[in-house]
Amino acid sequence: MATVIVDGQEIEIGADERLNCIEAARRAGKEIPHYCWHPGLSVVASCRMCLIETGQRDAATGKVTMVPKLVPGCQTPVKDGTVIVTESQLVKESRARVEEALLIDHPIDCPICDKAGECLLQDYHFQHGQAERRADLHPFTSRKRDVGPTVTLFVDRCIMCTRCVRFTREVAGSAELMVTSRGAKEEIDVFPGHPLANKLAGNVVDLCPVGALGDKDFLYQQRVWFLKREANVCGGCAAGCSIHTEHNQDTVYRLKPRENPHVNTWWMCDDGRYGWHHLHDDSRVLDVMRRDAGSAPGSATTLEWADVVVRLRDDLKAAGRLAVAVSPMLTVEEAWMLCAVARSIDPQAFLAVGHVPVVGADETFPGGFTIRAEKCPNQRGVAEVLALYGAGGNTWDNLVAHVAAGRADAAWITGAYPGAWIDEAAAAPFAGLRHLVVQDLFDSPLMQLATWRLPAVGFAERAGTWVNVAHRAQSFAQAIRPPAGVWPEGRLFWNMLGRRGLYDPVAVRRQMAESSAAFAALAGDLPAVGVDLRIHQLA
Repeated sequence: MATVIVDGQEIEIGADERLNCIEAARRAGKEIPHYCWHPGLSVVASCRMCLIETGQRDAATGKVTMVPKLVPGCQTPVKDGTVIVTESQLVKESRARVEEALLIDHPIDCPICDKAGECLLQDYHFQHGQAERRADLHPFTSRKRDVGPTVTLFVDRCIMCTRCVRFTREVAGSAELMVTSRGAKEEIDVFPGHPLANKLAGNVVDLCPVGALGDKDFLYQQRVWFLKREANVCGGCAAGCSIHTEHNQDTVYRLKPRENPHVNTWWMCDDGRYGWHHLHDDSRVLDVMRRDAGSAPGSATTLEWADVVVRLRDDLKAAGRLAVAVSPMLTVEEAWMLCAVARSIDPQAFLAVGHVPVVGADETFPGGFTIRAEKCPNQRGVAEVLALYGAGGNTWDNLVAHVAAGRADAAWITGAYPGAWIDEAAAAPFAGLRHLVVQDLFDSPLMQLATWRLPAVGFAERAGTWVNVAHRAQSFAQAIRPPAGVWPEGRLFWNMLGRRGLYDPVAVRRQMAESSAAFAALAGDLPAVGVDLRIHQLA
């Protein structure tokens, strides 16, 4: 172990840990202000906001020898005996001068800037800036530049931290952004003919410490202080990126990556970032509809959810042999309850993992981030649940073959897919069933055949646990309420099992953990980064 002294406080770090002064100070609860440094990018030490005093304590005598000048904390590694001073008068004066220099030519347009409320330049000015402005305010014209399909550059707001440039080169590997000109005329721009259009482009908006880079999808939509934030998991692919869902009045306004070193580090892809609009699509299925078997599709009647709990069970039980597709969009808690409901209706019910959408191939970027071709978040979790019920290995194709062979009289297909996933030809084998239950977000050829049409909910409207492609289980809470009158799948399954009170995914998860070694790690509260189920199973 190595000992580092931060403002007189001793902290211990691992002998093999390689930390800079900013990271070491955080261990002591001290935040050194910085603009250009980011733990996921190379160090350039250009902003000078993190200048601090450092020294070395002699292990034998205890004498401290200080470096005669300030050093950038981002570029200075720590070792045993390193002394860090973050709050001296010299350091405070340096920060104030840096802030003053940045604000001399910076447009003071906070009232119309989307970054207001989460801008580091704004925050640091109040924390570390000069007591009063010593330069005259002057008129400005806020120049903006379209740098790509999702990002707008407000040129005059840029403080030249170059985080965005380094990201496109080191993480995305596309290198569309560059620094043009020299000195006071430096600007960020794209290479001619190469717009910022890589699949990770939205991350540069998160990286920008000021309002220079704006997300076109979020621009002028909502003030950030009105937004509520919920730790969530992206449902766009099998990577299961940790995200924050930011919303107001049950409307999602943006998704942002949440740091998780085991899954997505600091990033997320644009498909996931902008993949929430289906939640507020006017064409979503919102009503519970039932029609008698053999009658025309147009003869369906609308029911209340209380009727569904009883009548759906009766219909499926009267039909006979049941087949159930457990969607990989469901949580493990919902999957476990659906299987329990199915087996309570038909002890021999055929259970299978629902349709697994696959688009292209996995795409890995130079920075290590991977976009998965498998466009569902919980195929591993659902497969593990089915194994508990003796149905391990059953896939969507197996279920379709099972139905086509006439070995089922009724089927329950859960979906919750954000887009079209089945055509008329693929739906045809289900046409002859006595009862077909389809639970999905949108209408489809399969939904048109259904005797029971049930609405589903999207990723931000459900709570539970997903298991990603690396077998890491992540739990999350419901961010927004579903549209009026729509029950989350878990609530329906909970009621069909005769459980009292409100649906409680934590209680279901603990019950699963007590009854299965595969899910034993889910017994307690999961950490924010989730748990690796394989490690716990091996242990």
